[in-house]
Amino acid sequence: MPGTPPTRYVYLGPEGTFAEQALRTVPAAERGSRTPARSVGEALDSVRAGDADAALVPLENSIGGAVGVTLDEMAEGEPLVITREVILPVEFVLAARPGTSLADVRSVAAHPQASTQCRGWLRDHLPDATVVDVLSNGAAAAGAAGGEYDAAVCAPIGASRHRLTVLADKIADHPDAVTRFALVSRPGPPPPPTGDDVTSLAVYIAHDRVGALLSVLMELAVRGINLTRIESRPTGEALGRYVFFLDCTGHVADVRLGEALQGLRRVCADVRFLGSYPRHRWSPAAAERPVPAPAGLSDADYADAAAWLSRLRAGELS
Repeated sequence: MPGTPPTRYVYLGPEGTFAEQALRTVPAAERGSRTPARSVGEALDSVRAGDADAALVPLENSIGGAVGVTLDEMAEGEPLVITREVILPVEFVLAARPGTSLADVRSVAAHPQASTQCRGWLRDHLPDATVVDVLSNGAAAAGAAGGEYDAAVCAPIGASRHRLTVLADKIADHPDAVTRFALVSRPGPPPPPTGDDVTSLAVYIAHDRVGALLSVLMELAVRGINLTRIESRPTGEALGRYVFFLDCTGHVADVRLGEALQGLRRVCADVRFLGSYPRHRWSPAAAERPVPAPAGLSDADYADAAAWLSRLRAGELS
Protein backbone atom coordinates (compact mmCIF):
# COMPACT_ATOMS: atom_id res chain seq x y z
CA MET A 1 0.00 0.00 0.00
CA PRO A 2 1.25 3.51 -0.65
CA GLY A 3 2.63 5.38 2.33
CA THR A 4 3.56 3.00 5.14
CA PRO A 5 4.59 -0.46 3.89
CA PRO A 6 3.21 -3.48 5.74
CA THR A 7 5.46 -4.85 8.47
CA ARG A 8 3.53 -7.96 9.58
CA TYR A 9 3.23 -10.57 6.86
CA VAL A 10 1.50 -13.93 6.81
CA TYR A 11 1.80 -16.54 4.09
CA LEU A 12 0.45 -19.97 3.21
CA GLY A 13 2.71 -22.28 5.20
CA PRO A 14 4.43 -24.21 6.41
CA GLU A 15 7.96 -22.82 6.32
CA GLY A 16 10.23 -23.87 3.49
CA THR A 17 7.59 -23.74 0.73
CA PHE A 18 7.30 -21.77 -2.50
CA ALA A 19 4.98 -19.28 -0.78
CA GLU A 20 7.71 -18.32 1.69
CA GLN A 21 10.24 -18.17 -1.13
CA ALA A 22 7.91 -15.85 -3.07
CA LEU A 23 7.27 -13.62 -0.07
CA ARG A 24 10.99 -13.16 0.50
CA THR A 25 11.28 -11.54 -2.94
CA VAL A 26 9.25 -8.61 -1.54
CA PRO A 27 11.85 -6.21 -0.05
CA ALA A 28 9.59 -4.95 2.75
CA ALA A 29 8.80 -8.53 3.79
CA GLU A 30 12.49 -9.24 4.29
CA ARG A 31 12.56 -6.44 6.86
CA GLY A 32 9.24 -7.37 8.51
CA SER A 33 7.88 -10.40 10.35
CA ARG A 34 6.80 -13.46 8.34
CA THR A 35 4.36 -15.94 9.87
CA PRO A 36 3.13 -19.15 8.20
CA ALA A 37 -0.59 -19.90 8.16
CA ARG A 38 -2.20 -23.34 7.96
CA SER A 39 -4.53 -22.42 5.11
CA VAL A 40 -5.40 -19.68 2.64
CA GLY A 41 -8.49 -18.86 4.68
CA GLU A 42 -6.47 -18.53 7.88
CA ALA A 43 -3.97 -16.23 6.15
CA LEU A 44 -6.66 -13.92 4.78
CA ASP A 45 -8.64 -13.90 8.01
CA SER A 46 -5.49 -12.77 9.84
CA VAL A 47 -5.46 -9.69 7.62
CA ARG A 48 -9.20 -9.09 8.04
CA ALA A 49 -8.85 -9.30 11.83
CA GLY A 50 -5.89 -6.90 11.88
CA ASP A 51 -3.45 -9.54 13.16
CA ALA A 52 -1.37 -9.12 9.99
CA ASP A 53 -0.91 -6.27 7.52
CA ALA A 54 -0.67 -8.38 4.38
CA ALA A 55 -0.96 -12.01 3.27
CA LEU A 56 0.77 -13.77 0.40
CA VAL A 57 -1.36 -16.55 -1.09
CA PRO A 58 -1.21 -18.55 -4.36
CA LEU A 59 -3.50 -17.35 -7.14
CA GLU A 60 -2.75 -19.62 -10.09
CA ASN A 61 -0.21 -22.05 -11.50
CA SER A 62 0.75 -22.32 -15.15
CA ILE A 63 0.30 -26.12 -14.99
CA GLY A 64 -2.51 -26.64 -12.49
CA GLY A 65 -4.54 -23.50 -13.24
CA ALA A 66 -6.34 -21.27 -10.75
CA VAL A 67 -6.23 -21.91 -7.01
CA GLY A 68 -9.96 -22.18 -6.35
CA VAL A 69 -9.80 -21.73 -2.58
CA THR A 70 -8.06 -18.36 -2.97
CA LEU A 71 -10.65 -17.12 -5.47
CA ASP A 72 -13.49 -18.28 -3.20
CA GLU A 73 -12.00 -16.57 -0.16
CA MET A 74 -11.46 -13.32 -2.08
CA ALA A 75 -15.07 -13.29 -3.31
CA GLU A 76 -16.57 -13.86 0.14
CA GLY A 77 -16.29 -12.21 3.53
CA GLU A 78 -15.02 -8.72 4.26
CA PRO A 79 -13.38 -7.19 1.16
CA LEU A 80 -9.64 -7.45 0.63
CA VAL A 81 -7.54 -6.06 -2.21
CA ILE A 82 -4.47 -7.25 -4.10
CA THR A 83 -1.63 -4.72 -3.87
CA ARG A 84 1.09 -6.73 -5.60
CA GLU A 85 1.58 -9.91 -7.60
CA VAL A 86 4.64 -12.16 -7.41
CA ILE A 87 5.37 -14.68 -10.14
CA LEU A 88 7.82 -17.37 -9.07
CA PRO A 89 9.40 -20.06 -11.27
CA VAL A 90 8.52 -23.47 -9.84
CA GLU A 91 11.92 -25.17 -9.62
CA PHE A 92 11.74 -28.45 -7.73
CA VAL A 93 14.86 -30.14 -6.38
CA LEU A 94 15.55 -33.63 -5.07
CA ALA A 95 17.22 -33.22 -1.68
CA ALA A 96 18.53 -35.61 0.97
CA ARG A 97 20.64 -35.72 4.11
CA PRO A 98 24.36 -35.10 3.56
CA GLY A 99 26.16 -38.28 2.53
CA THR A 100 23.15 -39.71 0.68
CA SER A 101 23.66 -40.59 -2.98
CA LEU A 102 21.05 -41.03 -5.66
CA ALA A 103 21.65 -44.80 -5.55
CA ASP A 104 20.72 -44.82 -1.83
CA VAL A 105 17.24 -43.37 -2.38
CA ARG A 106 14.46 -45.89 -1.84
CA SER A 107 11.72 -43.56 -0.55
CA VAL A 108 10.86 -40.02 -1.65
CA ALA A 109 8.53 -37.65 0.17
CA ALA A 110 6.57 -35.27 -2.04
CA HIS A 111 3.40 -33.22 -2.08
CA PRO A 112 1.02 -34.81 -4.65
CA GLN A 113 1.24 -31.77 -6.95
CA ALA A 114 5.03 -31.85 -6.75
CA SER A 115 5.27 -35.56 -7.58
CA THR A 116 2.84 -35.04 -10.46
CA GLN A 117 4.94 -32.23 -11.90
CA CYS A 118 8.11 -34.34 -11.52
CA ARG A 119 6.62 -37.68 -12.60
CA GLY A 120 8.82 -38.08 -15.68
CA TRP A 121 12.07 -37.32 -13.86
CA LEU A 122 11.22 -39.68 -10.99
CA ARG A 123 10.29 -42.44 -13.43
CA ASP A 124 13.54 -42.06 -15.37
CA HIS A 125 15.97 -41.60 -12.46
CA LEU A 126 14.34 -43.37 -9.50
CA PRO A 127 12.11 -46.05 -11.03
CA ASP A 128 12.29 -48.33 -7.98
CA ALA A 129 11.79 -45.68 -5.30
CA THR A 130 8.49 -45.37 -3.43
CA VAL A 131 6.95 -41.89 -3.60
CA VAL A 132 5.09 -41.02 -0.40
CA ASP A 133 2.46 -38.26 -0.33
CA VAL A 134 2.92 -35.57 2.32
CA LEU A 135 0.99 -32.38 3.11
CA SER A 136 3.45 -29.82 1.72
CA ASN A 137 6.86 -29.29 0.15
CA GLY A 138 8.08 -28.08 3.54
CA ALA A 139 6.86 -31.28 5.21
CA ALA A 140 8.70 -33.32 2.56
CA ALA A 141 11.99 -31.57 3.34
CA ALA A 142 11.43 -31.94 7.08
CA GLY A 143 10.69 -35.65 6.68
CA ALA A 144 13.89 -36.22 4.73
CA ALA A 145 15.91 -34.22 7.26
CA GLY A 146 14.47 -36.30 10.11
CA GLY A 147 15.31 -39.61 8.42
CA GLU A 148 11.70 -40.63 7.83
CA TYR A 149 12.36 -40.67 4.07
CA ASP A 150 15.55 -41.03 2.06
CA ALA A 151 14.90 -37.90 -0.03
CA ALA A 152 12.37 -35.19 -0.73
CA VAL A 153 11.00 -33.35 -3.73
CA CYS A 154 10.86 -29.79 -2.44
CA ALA A 155 11.53 -26.12 -3.08
CA PRO A 156 15.14 -24.90 -2.96
CA ILE A 157 14.33 -22.88 0.18
CA GLY A 158 13.15 -26.09 1.89
CA ALA A 159 16.44 -27.85 1.14
CA SER A 160 18.52 -24.98 2.52
CA ARG A 161 16.23 -24.50 5.53
CA HIS A 162 16.68 -28.15 6.58
CA ARG A 163 20.37 -28.36 5.60
CA LEU A 164 19.78 -30.97 2.93
CA THR A 165 22.09 -31.76 0.04
CA VAL A 166 20.61 -31.17 -3.40
CA LEU A 167 21.03 -34.38 -5.39
CA ALA A 168 19.38 -32.94 -8.51
CA ASP A 169 17.88 -29.58 -9.37
CA LYS A 170 15.30 -28.41 -11.91
CA ILE A 171 13.63 -31.82 -11.94
CA ALA A 172 10.16 -30.63 -13.00
CA ASP A 173 8.85 -32.04 -16.27
CA HIS A 174 7.80 -28.52 -17.33
CA PRO A 175 10.87 -26.32 -16.77
CA ASP A 176 8.98 -23.09 -17.51
CA ALA A 177 6.24 -23.66 -14.91
CA VAL A 178 5.46 -20.67 -12.67
CA THR A 179 3.11 -19.90 -9.81
CA ARG A 180 1.45 -16.51 -9.43
CA PHE A 181 0.98 -15.25 -5.87
CA ALA A 182 -1.08 -12.30 -4.64
CA LEU A 183 -0.11 -9.98 -1.81
CA VAL A 184 -3.42 -9.06 -0.18
CA SER A 185 -4.21 -6.24 2.25
CA ARG A 186 -7.21 -4.52 3.77
CA PRO A 187 -8.89 -1.97 1.46
CA GLY A 188 -7.08 1.31 0.93
CA PRO A 189 -5.84 3.54 -1.88
CA PRO A 190 -4.30 1.33 -4.59
CA PRO A 191 -0.64 1.68 -5.59
CA PRO A 192 -0.24 4.52 -8.12
CA PRO A 193 -0.48 3.57 -11.80
CA THR A 194 2.75 2.58 -13.52
CA GLY A 195 1.49 2.31 -17.09
CA ASP A 196 1.79 -1.48 -16.88
CA ASP A 197 -0.84 -2.55 -14.39
CA VAL A 198 -3.41 -5.28 -13.75
CA THR A 199 -6.91 -4.81 -12.34
CA SER A 200 -8.70 -7.81 -10.83
CA LEU A 201 -12.46 -8.08 -10.41
CA ALA A 202 -15.08 -10.53 -9.19
CA VAL A 203 -18.18 -10.10 -11.33
CA TYR A 204 -21.63 -11.50 -10.57
CA ILE A 205 -23.91 -11.58 -13.60
CA ALA A 206 -27.68 -11.63 -13.68
CA HIS A 207 -28.38 -15.33 -14.18
CA ASP A 208 -31.79 -14.74 -15.74
CA ARG A 209 -30.62 -12.21 -18.33
CA VAL A 210 -29.87 -13.37 -21.88
CA GLY A 211 -26.38 -12.35 -23.00
CA ALA A 212 -25.32 -11.21 -19.51
CA LEU A 213 -21.73 -12.42 -19.87
CA LEU A 214 -21.48 -10.91 -23.35
CA SER A 215 -22.56 -7.57 -21.88
CA VAL A 216 -19.68 -7.80 -19.40
CA LEU A 217 -17.14 -8.54 -22.11
CA MET A 218 -18.48 -5.75 -24.34
CA GLU A 219 -17.95 -3.15 -21.59
CA LEU A 220 -14.26 -4.02 -21.76
CA ALA A 221 -13.90 -4.63 -25.49
CA VAL A 222 -15.45 -1.36 -26.68
CA ARG A 223 -12.90 0.53 -24.59
CA GLY A 224 -9.94 -1.48 -25.84
CA ILE A 225 -9.28 -3.12 -22.47
CA ASN A 226 -7.44 -6.42 -22.77
CA LEU A 227 -8.92 -9.27 -20.73
CA THR A 228 -5.95 -11.41 -19.71
CA ARG A 229 -7.79 -13.99 -17.58
CA ILE A 230 -11.35 -15.09 -16.92
CA GLU A 231 -12.23 -17.84 -14.45
CA SER A 232 -15.64 -18.95 -13.25
CA ARG A 233 -16.43 -20.35 -9.80
CA PRO A 234 -19.77 -21.53 -8.40
CA THR A 235 -21.27 -19.11 -5.90
CA GLY A 236 -22.70 -21.91 -3.75
CA GLU A 237 -26.19 -20.40 -3.98
CA ALA A 238 -27.60 -22.84 -6.54
CA LEU A 239 -26.53 -24.98 -9.46
CA GLY A 240 -25.68 -22.77 -12.41
CA ARG A 241 -24.90 -19.62 -10.37
CA TYR A 242 -21.32 -18.44 -10.98
CA VAL A 243 -19.01 -15.58 -10.15
CA PHE A 244 -16.49 -14.63 -12.83
CA PHE A 245 -12.97 -13.55 -11.90
CA LEU A 246 -11.43 -11.17 -14.42
CA ASP A 247 -7.91 -9.81 -14.84
CA CYS A 248 -7.72 -6.76 -17.11
CA THR A 249 -4.85 -4.60 -18.29
CA GLY A 250 -4.99 -1.12 -16.83
CA HIS A 251 -5.48 0.70 -13.54
CA VAL A 252 -8.59 1.97 -11.77
CA ALA A 253 -7.15 5.49 -12.17
CA ASP A 254 -7.18 5.14 -15.99
CA VAL A 255 -10.11 6.93 -17.58
CA ARG A 256 -11.10 4.11 -19.93
CA LEU A 257 -10.92 1.45 -17.21
CA GLY A 258 -12.87 3.73 -14.90
CA GLU A 259 -15.60 4.04 -17.52
CA ALA A 260 -15.61 0.27 -17.99
CA LEU A 261 -16.07 -0.22 -14.24
CA GLN A 262 -19.02 2.15 -14.29
CA GLY A 263 -20.46 0.16 -17.18
CA LEU A 264 -20.00 -3.13 -15.31
CA ARG A 265 -21.70 -1.61 -12.29
CA ARG A 266 -24.72 -0.83 -14.49
CA VAL A 267 -25.05 -4.24 -16.19
CA CYS A 268 -23.93 -6.68 -13.45
CA ALA A 269 -25.73 -7.97 -10.39
CA ASP A 270 -22.61 -7.06 -8.39
CA VAL A 271 -18.95 -6.19 -8.95
CA ARG A 272 -16.23 -6.66 -6.32
CA PHE A 273 -13.05 -4.69 -6.96
CA LEU A 274 -10.06 -6.91 -6.06
CA GLY A 275 -7.30 -4.39 -6.72
CA SER A 276 -5.16 -2.52 -9.24
CA TYR A 277 -1.44 -3.27 -8.98
CA PRO A 278 1.76 -3.36 -11.06
CA ARG A 279 2.21 -6.30 -13.41
CA HIS A 280 5.12 -8.49 -12.30
CA ARG A 281 7.77 -8.69 -15.01
CA TRP A 282 9.41 -12.04 -14.39
CA SER A 283 10.97 -12.93 -17.76
CA PRO A 284 12.51 -11.16 -20.77
CA ALA A 285 9.23 -11.61 -22.65
CA ALA A 286 7.27 -10.13 -19.75
CA ALA A 287 9.58 -7.12 -19.69
CA GLU A 288 8.08 -5.86 -22.93
CA ARG A 289 5.85 -2.83 -22.64
CA PRO A 290 2.09 -3.50 -22.81
CA VAL A 291 0.24 -3.11 -26.09
CA PRO A 292 -0.80 0.56 -26.42
CA ALA A 293 -4.46 1.55 -26.41
CA PRO A 294 -6.19 1.42 -29.78
CA ALA A 295 -6.61 4.70 -31.66
CA GLY A 296 -9.21 6.86 -29.95
CA LEU A 297 -9.06 4.97 -26.65
CA SER A 298 -6.08 6.47 -24.83
CA ASP A 299 -6.58 8.57 -21.70
CA ALA A 300 -5.67 11.65 -23.78
CA ASP A 301 -8.42 10.77 -26.26
CA TYR A 302 -10.93 10.41 -23.43
CA ALA A 303 -9.88 13.76 -21.94
CA ASP A 304 -10.23 15.48 -25.31
CA ALA A 305 -13.69 13.97 -25.86
CA ALA A 306 -14.83 14.99 -22.36
CA ALA A 307 -13.63 18.57 -22.91
CA TRP A 308 -15.45 18.70 -26.26
CA LEU A 309 -18.70 17.51 -24.66
CA SER A 310 -18.34 20.13 -21.90
CA ARG A 311 -18.03 22.84 -24.54
CA LEU A 312 -21.14 21.58 -26.34
CA ARG A 313 -23.13 21.66 -23.11
CA ALA A 314 -21.93 25.20 -22.53
CA GLY A 315 -23.11 26.27 -25.94
CA GLU A 316 -19.64 26.53 -27.45
CA LEU A 317 -19.75 24.94 -30.90
CA SER A 318 -16.34 26.01 -32.19
